[in-house]
Amino acid sequence: MTLLALERVSRRYGRSSHERVVLRDVSFELDSGELVAVWGLRRSGRSTLLRVAAGIEAPDTGAVYFAGRKLDGGGELGSGIGYCQRAFRGAEGGIVLDELVVAPLAHGVRPSAARSRARAALERSGAEHCATRRLNELDGAEGMRVTIARALALRPSLLVIDEPTNGVDLIERDGILSLLRSLADEGIAVLISAGEATGLSGADRALSLADGELRGSRLPELAPVVSLHRQASA
Repeated sequence: MTLLALERVSRRYGRSSHERVVLRDVSFELDSGELVAVWGLRRSGRSTLLRVAAGIEAPDTGAVYFAGRKLDGGGELGSGIGYCQRAFRGAEGGIVLDELVVAPLAHGVRPSAARSRARAALERSGAEHCATRRLNELDGAEGMRVTIARALALRPSLLVIDEPTNGVDLIERDGILSLLRSLADEGIAVLISAGEATGLSGADRALSLADGELRGSRLPELAPVVSLHRQASA
């Protein structure tokens, strides 16, 4: 079932001679339970694509649909979409568990239930040992797992992550990608970006972005019968 659909989306920055087209007539669909990776070089627009897909930015032209409703760029986070930034801000020095409780509370979840959700999300992401530590004490892999847990605490059906292995030690990267694969296997749609080929491991489909144009199997039914995920596990 199609959960996310981008239809002829374009996005540009600047004006006149300084205008830069980042996305040019981009269309693709993402199903529930599917892991799709968007690969591109630095400044290729892959981060912009993910922000538009998550409803954080509105496209200049075209439309984005999530679960059948049109996103306007006003922000859908916590309403079925979880967006993970690559790193915490330096000022975020609070206790991990306390920080994870904030978002559920803001969405009307009772304090006891919010704390239970936060603990369950940390356990699911493999970061339960980080619960009593401070955010600014985490290493790259721990920070990413906690970031994923913060999104999972809101029980999203779509998880959008910009470069999940960025800043993560090589030895820890496979573990992060395996976590995302397992979340997709449980039914969550996962959309990630990658700046290198190793970030494509476990994906059902890999798309590439260059000069504002998206290339690859844009529809789930057009993907190869043997996916990247199946090849990796064969």
